[in-house]
Amino acid sequence: MTLPDGSAVWLVTRYADVRAALADPRLSLSKANATGGWRGFSLPPALDANLLNMDPPDHTRIRRLVGQAFTARRIDRLRPWVQHVADNLLDTVAPTGRADLIADLAGPLPVAVICELIGVPEANRPDFRSWTDAMIAPPPDDPRAAAKAVGAIHTFLADLVAARRAEPGHDLLSAMIAARDEDDRLSEDELTSLAFLILFAGYENSVHTIGNGLLTLLRHPDALANLRAEPQHVTSAVEEILRFEPPSPVAIRRFPTEDITIGGVTVPKGETVLLAVAAANRDPDRFTEPEDFDPQRADNPHLTLGHGIHYCLGAPLARMEIEIAIGTVVRRFPAIKLAVSADELQWRPSFRSRALQALPVLLDARS
Repeated sequence: MTLPDGSAVWLVTRYADVRAALADPRLSLSKANATGGWRGFSLPPALDANLLNMDPPDHTRIRRLVGQAFTARRIDRLRPWVQHVADNLLDTVAPTGRADLIADLAGPLPVAVICELIGVPEANRPDFRSWTDAMIAPPPDDPRAAAKAVGAIHTFLADLVAARRAEPGHDLLSAMIAARDEDDRLSEDELTSLAFLILFAGYENSVHTIGNGLLTLLRHPDALANLRAEPQHVTSAVEEILRFEPPSPVAIRRFPTEDITIGGVTVPKGETVLLAVAAANRDPDRFTEPEDFDPQRADNPHLTLGHGIHYCLGAPLARMEIEIAIGTVVRRFPAIKLAVSADELQWRPSFRSRALQALPVLLDARS
């Protein structure tokens, strides 16, 4: 297929093929193995040496270093604080009877959580969110917006690393700096690139899944009513949201290190392969009635968070944030409904993300 910029890529769509490809070591994430075609973001070296561009053994070394910060047990300790943040955000808009659930909840909640984890000062968090948005979907009237956003993020992270070196804290970035400076387990570019990836991925996918999930429930009032009556099913509802409306329709691009056969088709070495997670998640050969939204779906091995060694590092954190955000909205606002028709909602113009620009709602019957 051809991407919007004219680049040719190979698109893999069947569940079995996508799942196998996600774990196939012959499909490299390193741009060094690309022979042309689309290679994803163009980033400076200080942001590009991250896990999404690495294969073993470097990938293994760095993932092992940071993985301890994202264990389910450690993340669960954050749950009361994340619930507090979500409640405060909704307390702000509840008296008005109206909200934009992207601007008022889905955006600021993941930013607050991931920035708190890594040690980004509160005053800088709105800037980081705007830079990320400009990088993913730059406004059409500013062709240099993405490059300017990358430059701003680079400068910000370099300054933040210098500040944490001078005054270490108890945050993840301080621990990463110690690993760099004391144990020599990271290069300087790997340090800033890892901080960039954790901030970027920790915000980007969670905000879109929260927004997509709330919209999906609003468009399925029976499922919404059932979840309100049986809130213990929020965990399975989140898994179904991840399957039904993944935040990224395709996984990070890959490059074959040799000619490779996928689904009976030979893909030449070095060309760009995109794995269509959204298509795989609705493959009727794997899922019963895949076009139905079923929040209590029992058999749900979706691929939204990946598979194999590149499985989402922050999966426990993302699941917790999404559960809290959606569960809190469902519990607090029994009369919630869209403030506009679903057809009027605006989506981000990007094939790489399935992202609402806004989600206006009426929170109660008086609105």
